[in-house]
Amino acid sequence: MVKTDADLIILGAGPAGLTAAQYGARANMRVLVIEELTPGGQALFIGVLENYPGYMPSTPGAVKSGFELVNNMYQQAQTFGAVFITETVQSLQKEGDIFTVCLASGKTFRGLAVIVATGAQHRLLDIPGEETFSGRGVSYCANCDGPFFKEKKIFVIGGGDAACDEAQFLSRLSSQVVLIHRRDRFRSQKALAERVLRNPHITVCFNTRLLEIRGVQKVSSVLLENILTGEHYEEAGDAVFIYAGAIPQTSVVPDVQKDASGYIITDQEMATSIPGIFCAGDVRACPFRQVVVAAGEGAVAAHSAAAYIDRIKGEEALGAIP
Repeated sequence: MVKTDADLIILGAGPAGLTAAQYGARANMRVLVIEELTPGGQALFIGVLENYPGYMPSTPGAVKSGFELVNNMYQQAQTFGAVFITETVQSLQKEGDIFTVCLASGKTFRGLAVIVATGAQHRLLDIPGEETFSGRGVSYCANCDGPFFKEKKIFVIGGGDAACDEAQFLSRLSSQVVLIHRRDRFRSQKALAERVLRNPHITVCFNTRLLEIRGVQKVSSVLLENILTGEHYEEAGDAVFIYAGAIPQTSVVPDVQKDASGYIITDQEMATSIPGIFCAGDVRACPFRQVVVAAGEGAVAAHSAAAYIDRIKGEEALGAIP
């Protein structure tokens, strides 16, 4: 058998990748996890995990932040033997049954199976002022930057779970939160939407679009459009938090099958269209993206990868018998 650096290589260390690492290592596989940033993914930005099974807001000491949860997952995976490195993956190649991961540093690692858990990045609005004032009033993470705008006027852009959740968080810092959504109703879970609509610190503007972010050294106002009337108007404010969806990170696996939005398609075993490549988490085509879903997919992907590797090793062992 050709020598490899690991049995299973996992690309990405969000909740899906961390769970896969734990399950893979517990299955006695040599697991290598490659993450270009800090382990945790988008879950790092969750202030309060109120809907993760077992963590109840009403129970003292039971509530955790996303950071606490993924940090525990990271330590747990290491305890079981998973190895983590911080590198940027440039390409993934397959020759026979061996996958080679090429890194930006020039290093390469070889494995028998790969789990793609690279997640998704924030989608930009691509409007005037967004890039100019990034870090100077424009943000994509309320938990990171919200405390800088206590009792300031804050605009939140979006209508999904993230926008509603982050508007709730920001409303604890300021009584002047304005949630802008281009449709006439939220796309978020009903409980989240109702909570936002009841919150006295949040003003909701439906059928409204953000056209421009204005300021000099920092954000000072926004230009909005009433979609129903076509009216444009300027409104003063200090910060703009944008939640306009996400872009799946699939550049390292250009040849796997994807849906119309660019998310990777798998079967129930998390197997992609390329044998030996599995997928889990926010990069996967899935109707519901939550931490608990990503963790479940990571566990399934690791289990399926282990079965695939056993099959490969068994075939090679049989082939070696004279």
